[in-house]
Amino acid sequence: MKVLVTGTAGFIGSHLAHRLLDRGDEVVGFDNLNDYYDVTLKQARLARLQARAGYTHVAGDLADRAAVEAAFAAYKPQRVVNLAAQAGVRYAAENPHVYVQSNVVGFLHVLEGCRHHGVEHLVYASTSSVYGANTAMPFSEHASAEHPLTLYAASKKGNEQMAHSYSHLYGIPTTGLRFFTVYGPWGRPDMALFLFTRAILDGKPIRVFNHGRHKRSFTYVDDIVEGVVRTLDQAPGKNPAWDSARPDPASSGVAPYRLYNIGNEQPVELLRYIEVLEDCLGRKAQMELLPLQAGDVPDTEADVSDLIADVGYRPVVPVETGVARFVEWYRGYYGA
Repeated sequence: MKVLVTGTAGFIGSHLAHRLLDRGDEVVGFDNLNDYYDVTLKQARLARLQARAGYTHVAGDLADRAAVEAAFAAYKPQRVVNLAAQAGVRYAAENPHVYVQSNVVGFLHVLEGCRHHGVEHLVYASTSSVYGANTAMPFSEHASAEHPLTLYAASKKGNEQMAHSYSHLYGIPTTGLRFFTVYGPWGRPDMALFLFTRAILDGKPIRVFNHGRHKRSFTYVDDIVEGVVRTLDQAPGKNPAWDSARPDPASSGVAPYRLYNIGNEQPVELLRYIEVLEDCLGRKAQMELLPLQAGDVPDTEADVSDLIADVGYRPVVPVETGVARFVEWYRGYYGA
């Protein structure tokens, strides 16, 4: 089928596009290659895609309504995966407006494109950050997520609510995917694994918040992509068991709408994550131990029982394997 994927010069988007092409789908990529981080890395990801048959690239910004409308009209995708967004939980302190433009206004333009062009299914990236102040572990899609702690998380929670309204009003099947701490080859330079690797190889100290004692459901990028593909192939319907008196946040009785966690079920302490990286690099890290940062949650743990029940999949790659693959890529790409 023909799939429009936004953010194909990005980390997860580029991996997803390759996966769809591998199975014979036609992919229309949409990305503005902004300078939030190293543009040459984005260009390198994109160059690999543009060398493949079946890939078409559209240069554009989701906040540009005309550009998004033109892409939908010209390519008429059957399904859409929206991964383009302003990422990062801390950048909002410097530039809050870009989160609203990219993640809220841009998402509205995607929803409108789906509405007016008969898209069969919209899958979009949300985040485990929406759980915010919720401390009940593991995080479940059926629990409340009404208190995000960052503007990034708030913008993604807004996406979930916007999607539900469009699913209800226009019958567009939508699936939101809450990703948990994604890592792997071709990753983002602002993420911990990238920052730690660069610093350790350069002989510089790494900043370790919460003294490294918090846990995360670190999830390898191929596991994320497999979850995206499986949910993309299965458009949701209305939930007949939905109770209007006690509505379920993960589904709906009035709309073809669904939310899923995609994360590793085995959270790993940050200090163990660093230890695995040290083993892969053959070097010890110099650690600057610091308190928990504002907006960070102490721990994350993914409940993926719904993902298993509905699409028969759970993330499986352990950090020992995933970090080794990242280090192999990093050394090859940077000649380190």
